[in-house]
Amino acid sequence: MAAAALWGTAGTAGVVAAADPVPLAAARLVLGGAVLAAVAVLSRPRGAKSRVAPVRSRDVAPRHTGDGRRMGWGPVLAAGAVAGYQLCFFAAVQRTGVAIGTVVAIGSGPVFTGLLSWLVGREPPARRWAFATAAAVAGCAVLVGGGGVTGGADPWGIALALLGGLLYASYAVVAARAIGRGTDSGVVMGVMFGGAAVIMLPVLLVTGAGWLAHPRGLLATLYLGCATTALAYLLYGRGLRTTPVATAATLALAEPAVAALLGLVVLGEQLSPVSWGGLALLGLSLAVVALPGGTVSGPVDRAPARLGSVP
Repeated sequence: MAAAALWGTAGTAGVVAAADPVPLAAARLVLGGAVLAAVAVLSRPRGAKSRVAPVRSRDVAPRHTGDGRRMGWGPVLAAGAVAGYQLCFFAAVQRTGVAIGTVVAIGSGPVFTGLLSWLVGREPPARRWAFATAAAVAGCAVLVGGGGVTGGADPWGIALALLGGLLYASYAVVAARAIGRGTDSGVVMGVMFGGAAVIMLPVLLVTGAGWLAHPRGLLATLYLGCATTALAYLLYGRGLRTTPVATAATLALAEPAVAALLGLVVLGEQLSPVSWGGLALLGLSLAVVALPGGTVSGPVDRAPARLGSVP
């Protein structure tokens, strides 16, 4: 939830930066990925063996103190998904509009995460999680669209937004599986986002980085890279140690709620009564998902020889 709250501040920071969205996203990912990679290198224990504490609950992932020896190639390959999500999201918004692109991309993420968790963990989603997630996605749609998202529904834009949601789910699942097998969460995030930073660097150079010479652009990028990317994903990775990834993906829908509230307080925006209803539905649904208990979480992944986290 703390990670989602930080993600929710990105839109307000982007307005302050006064830069085009694609180079801004590229700069954010390049800086955030570099910070995460540096943290992973500096914090990785030397000579420590991977250890997983046994757990009894099917909804709680194991705690880890490993050095990442069992990480595998998944997080390395997932770097492409991290970069691809950014490109798909902004391409979708450009083709089909901010409201529809945001609702489809962010709303489809938890759905795809639950489906991938089901395929990998071979256990169906719990009903309570499914109903709460559906309600949260509906609340997100009403909040972002104001109850009347019409026009601009470009089929290719929607397809790109759906692809973005699938890519997000893919790297979230990969991260959860690596963490569930004993790899330190900071190492996993460092590998994924460090690789994504390398991929997005040419995008930043091609689209232009002259706006970084202005104080507003530079300060906003520093905040976006260090806070909404590096710190947020460090928190998200630590959350995946004890929270099933399907549940975490649903809780991440708090992002548009935080963004809407910041728009009210900082930017002087207004919400329609219907949007307030969507915000209330979203908040209630997230509270249901966050409740403890075996019927709340999504499907579960079983790590080899142990009960692992949900990917």
